[in-house]
Amino acid sequence: MSEPLLPTDPASIGGHRLLARLGAGGMGVVYLGRTEAGALAAVKVIQAEYADDPGFRARFRREVDLARRVSSPWAVPVTGAAPDAAEPWLATAFVPGPSLGEAVTRHGPLPARSARALARMLAGALGAVHQAGLVHRDVKPGNVLLAVDGPRLIDFGIARATDETALTSPGIVVGTPGYLAPEQAEARGAEVGPASDVFSLGCLLAYALTGRPPFGGGSADALLYRTVHDDPDIDGAWGDDDPELRRFLLACLAKDPAERPTTERIGAELVEDAVPAGAPADWLPEDVVRGIADHAARMLALPDIEPTVAGEAGAGDDGDRQSPSRRRLLVLSGAALFAVAGGGGAWAVLRGDDSRTDGTDGTDEESGPRWAIGIQADLSGAGRAAGRAQEQGARLAIEQYNARKPGKDATGGPDWPFRLALRTADDGGSAQRAPAAAKKLIEDPDVLAVLGPTTDTTAEQVVGAYDESLLPLLTLSAGGMMMTSNKPRSLVLCRPGDAALSVPIAVHLAQQAAKDKEMGRPGLLQDRTAQTYAWESATITSLLLRQSGMPAYPRVIPANVEDMKPVVTDILKAGTGSFVYAGYAPGAAKVARELAAAGFDGPRLASQAVLDPRFLELAGDAAEGWLLTSSFVSAADTPKAADFSAAFRERFGGPPPYYAAEAYDSVNLVIRELVKGTKSVKGVRTPPKRAELVGLLRRSTYAGITKTYAFDAEEGTFAGQGVFLYEVKDGAFRFLGPAPTGA
Repeated sequence: MSEPLLPTDPASIGGHRLLARLGAGGMGVVYLGRTEAGALAAVKVIQAEYADDPGFRARFRREVDLARRVSSPWAVPVTGAAPDAAEPWLATAFVPGPSLGEAVTRHGPLPARSARALARMLAGALGAVHQAGLVHRDVKPGNVLLAVDGPRLIDFGIARATDETALTSPGIVVGTPGYLAPEQAEARGAEVGPASDVFSLGCLLAYALTGRPPFGGGSADALLYRTVHDDPDIDGAWGDDDPELRRFLLACLAKDPAERPTTERIGAELVEDAVPAGAPADWLPEDVVRGIADHAARMLALPDIEPTVAGEAGAGDDGDRQSPSRRRLLVLSGAALFAVAGGGGAWAVLRGDDSRTDGTDGTDEESGPRWAIGIQADLSGAGRAAGRAQEQGARLAIEQYNARKPGKDATGGPDWPFRLALRTADDGGSAQRAPAAAKKLIEDPDVLAVLGPTTDTTAEQVVGAYDESLLPLLTLSAGGMMMTSNKPRSLVLCRPGDAALSVPIAVHLAQQAAKDKEMGRPGLLQDRTAQTYAWESATITSLLLRQSGMPAYPRVIPANVEDMKPVVTDILKAGTGSFVYAGYAPGAAKVARELAAAGFDGPRLASQAVLDPRFLELAGDAAEGWLLTSSFVSAADTPKAADFSAAFRERFGGPPPYYAAEAYDSVNLVIRELVKGTKSVKGVRTPPKRAELVGLLRRSTYAGITKTYAFDAEEGTFAGQGVFLYEVKDGAFRFLGPAPTGA
């Protein structure tokens, strides 16, 4: 499990903001880090005293070099390293799942089908290791991490090149007793090669199938002796049901390296229940999948991160330190996860804090208290279109409120007890700038609630700070799984989460299958470029399709794949009748072009991240017909938003963009609850305290122009109906209205 950072730990290493400790040993510490782009990484940092040892530094430099040679979807890739830094470090992609050993201990042995899939994928990883001219030398359950989309082989610390002299002394046994080949157990270094890793793979698979190592337990000497002289114990209930798998295991565990199958042969033989170069999202039993999600939630439910004092950069730091407020990284728990069955002229006035004195923003002293709603948004970075839309929608709601004439409510009290200002904080969509933007609004005593931030990356940086101050934070566009596990006290999600956007995809395909009995199984492509978003979308879609009796044909591709033709061809060859893409717009455009070139015109679907102008630009005519789910409406095509659209056009000189109407709704919701919570004592009006306003918002139900807003009173998650459907038609996104929610 992750542990809090210590006061002596650095705040960042090599462009990675450090979030927690993953483990520590005598020679260094492994941290959980996050890059500026939002990618998680395991960052191994070597202590300075070991770095001063030339031999140790040479070995670490060699580890980095060896790990960089390996390229496989099932081997954890190196994402960065600085072996010559004062404190050498190595970063690899972070996998939040449990090890195979932890999973078997908790859930018991795997079924034969899962073991077959595991064997094939790990054989692919070892094949990449061997093709790089390496031998791993420590294949064991603790060095295999499990994810829903497949396993990951880790730890190349004792790997060595097949053509180099061993760095260890003669007669030294390297590796983990119980999972070593006989030639390793007897320290016959010259004989250790790729076949040795195959023997270790056999030991690992025997453990996965039986729950025990094939050569028993006990002292290291006893294990090494039995490995060399005894037959493996692989008896289990699975053996009678799958004699072919039993024969395969015994071949891997042959004492003579020449009699063991190669990784290529393993890939050719284990065809049944395994996918050629990808992993089925349902390759594991449901209890293990649920356990993976729970483990990920525990790993990523980080403790608060203390602010870093400027000027204390540790060795190896890249100088990009920030001093953010405390924050915590939140994730969706496993149980919750699987329960999911512009006018240019106007912009010059919008960028900074309000400074007008015409009374429209609450600055007129005669109008009463100056209270404010804040918005933290990307107003100048890559996500500025959504950020500016939210800012404009919020501003219009406040200006309309301030333009009202005072009156009396049903009790005789004022129905217009205050005026409002809008305070903006531009974070530029940057994880580094987000804490300072949040601090600006949090420390402003007039700010009673905040909309934003625009992206998940920036939201993850500041949720903890808003939570600590109990300042209500209403999110409109951020909706990933990193938001709700620790039950934040101040968060109010004004949109369905990303997981909910996958539900209509499964429902739509079920409806299509009911009409066309001959329609083939759905193809499902997870693009790791989109990291957690793609994993979440693919996992939920796969689960729901399976529950609907339509198991998908899934494939997973590494990040930043340029040529989509091989994977698209493979999916179409499986006889798929529909295609679901989990990832970002640029990747979807590549897939769309390949599908069009292949003449595929079946249903093609994706969720909100693809609803991006780049998809239309990059895909061209190939985008036609794609269906996309979203959490926002097209205000121009929503009858209830007609008056808003007209007012927006008059105020800003153009039609309302995506998210403007949702911001308008959210501000009006806040205004309504502020009016309800305002107290008047002897003519002095006081607003509800921030914590009180959180409670009012979470208990509210509000019929907006975009949807009905309702929330879980305890956690602040969205509880209303608010998923919509778009279709690409004539080169544009056409709004179809509410998405289907039942077959």
